[in-house]
Amino acid sequence: MARLVAFVALCLLFASLAAATSPFLVKGKCYCDTCRCGFETEATKYLAGSKVKIECRHRVTNEITYTIDGVTNSQGEYNILVNRDCGDDVCDVVLVESSDKRCGKPNGGRDRARVILTRNNGMSSDVRYANNMGFLSDEPLKSCTQILQQYQLTEDQY
Repeated sequence: MARLVAFVALCLLFASLAAATSPFLVKGKCYCDTCRCGFETEATKYLAGSKVKIECRHRVTNEITYTIDGVTNSQGEYNILVNRDCGDDVCDVVLVESSDKRCGKPNGGRDRARVILTRNNGMSSDVRYANNMGFLSDEPLKSCTQILQQYQLTEDQY
């Protein structure tokens, strides 16, 4: 019986060590809001080569405890590996810089996305998906009025 208890304890120890060392993969997308409407549409352009970062802050002091940079691929997607558990922190993916100079202003409310980077929450996957984040185009496309009509919005309503 003592061998069985020791074996189970050893298995649990190895499982916890393996979980503690496997990195999180944070995935998301960056886009240009070409209609300046605050959400993605069929005219949305996904931005290759844009810069993002993960920023974690201590829950109480708000002091930055961890940062790591990322860059979007040709489809505007980023994949960032985080090699630590940030259970005591509040972590966000944050827009840093657009790759399109005509679409460079971060869209307030869409300029950061909260991610949970701890295994102490019941999630079994190491993959974390962040909400898509967007920059605003300097000028809306001419086709935006027609596109927004599909959503039953007019220029006066947004």
